[in-house]
This record gives sequence, C-alpha cells and structure tokens, in this order.
Amino acid sequence: MNESHKKLCSMLLALGLIVAGAAWTPVASGKAKDEDQKENDRIQNAGTVLKEILDAPDSIPKDLLDKARCVIVFPSVLKAAFILGGSYGRGVMVCRTGHNMTGPWGAPVMMALEGGSFGLQIGGEATDFVILVMNNRGADSILHSKVKLGADASVAAGPKGRAAEADTDAAMRAEMLSYSRSRGVFAGISLEGSTLRPDGDANKRLYGKDVSATDIIGESKVAAPQSAHTLISVLQRTSPHLKT
Repeated sequence: MNESHKKLCSMLLALGLIVAGAAWTPVASGKAKDEDQKENDRIQNAGTVLKEILDAPDSIPKDLLDKARCVIVFPSVLKAAFILGGSYGRGVMVCRTGHNMTGPWGAPVMMALEGGSFGLQIGGEATDFVILVMNNRGADSILHSKVKLGADASVAAGPKGRAAEADTDAAMRAEMLSYSRSRGVFAGISLEGSTLRPDGDANKRLYGKDVSATDIIGESKVAAPQSAHTLISVLQRTSPHLKT
C-alpha cells in the first residue's frame, strides 16, 4: 500500500468516525432530554393534582396542612406497576425551608414509593397519593434514608373535611398522614408496609448534577425548576406559614 493510499484510508476512517459521532450524539442527547422532561412532567402533574385536591370542598383540613413540614405527591400511580413487580410510584416532595422548616416552601425532591400492600388497594385506573409529613423527625428520616412506613416512621390514614375534627388527635400522633384519590374519590388510605425514599437518579436528571435530598431541602443549594411553579405556589398560597 503506497503512502497516498494510506493517507486516503486514514482520511476516510476519520470522516467515518465524525459521521458516526454526529449520528450518535443527537440520539443520546435526545434520550437524556426525554428523561429530563419526564421529571418535569411529573412535577407539573403533581402540582395539578394537589391544586385540584386542595380546591375541593371535602379536602385535606387546612389546620393539618398548616402543621405539615413537607408534602409529597405521587400522581397517576398504576396498580399494574406493583403487580408486575420491580416498579414503583414516582412523585415529588416539597418542604418548608429555613430553621426548623418554618420558612416558605422550597425546591422539589423527586421521590419513590415502593412495595407494600397498598398496591392491592388501588383500582385499575391511575391513583394519586398525597402524604403530609407532620414533624421534623419524619422529614429528617426521609431525607437521609429509605423509610419503611409503619416501622421506621409512623403513618396513618389522613382525616379529611368536616370529619377531621374527631380524628385530629389520633392523626397528629402519626409522623405522616396519607391520602389517595381515584375515580374522583378522595379519602385517607393506609400506606403502612410500603417504603419511601428520595429518587437519586431522578434528582440528578432534574438538577443536572449529583445532589442529595438534604442539599435540596435543607441547604437550598439548587433553584426550583419552572415546572414546580404551580406546586410551590399552591402550597404557598394555601399554607404560607407553619403553625405549631
């Protein structure tokens, strides 16, 4: 093979690598953007769900929401995800900022809800879940590790509407109160036996870097994405101040 032939082969090889790289990069980049969009869509859906629930007349009692440190929303969880195994509900948590969580509502943390018998309780249609975290201990446990509800943290079906007054004392002994909405029916539901944890991979996709749930909530190291506007504004409007 003469020298000119070798140069020609080298040029063709280099050109092939450039073309292959150009063809591959948009696909990889597009996939990453799709994953990022899923997280933003989930946050937007969570905001819509919470707004609809809080705007309803027979909803979460305001005095309970005013005492909550964090609110977690899992929009459109499907029963099939739990029957098939290995899957889980994905949602978002927003907590009050500042010392002892007494400040305004902050940036969202992506969350995962796994296992437990609650998968058998929901119908064939999508079910929305809302969890109120009622004290700092409950919030700290979620921020730092996977929590088994009923074992690592106490949880109770949340009271609602006018019936809440009789159940308030019992409910306030729990670290978390849980609710569900399916086919337009909103009610307290037991999530005991399931596990709750920050979704680290989803948080990395959302914020573009490795960031812990504590960094997001406790130290405000990231800014809330635009997709969280409805979720945060609904909470800030409905319950602007923590009441102990």
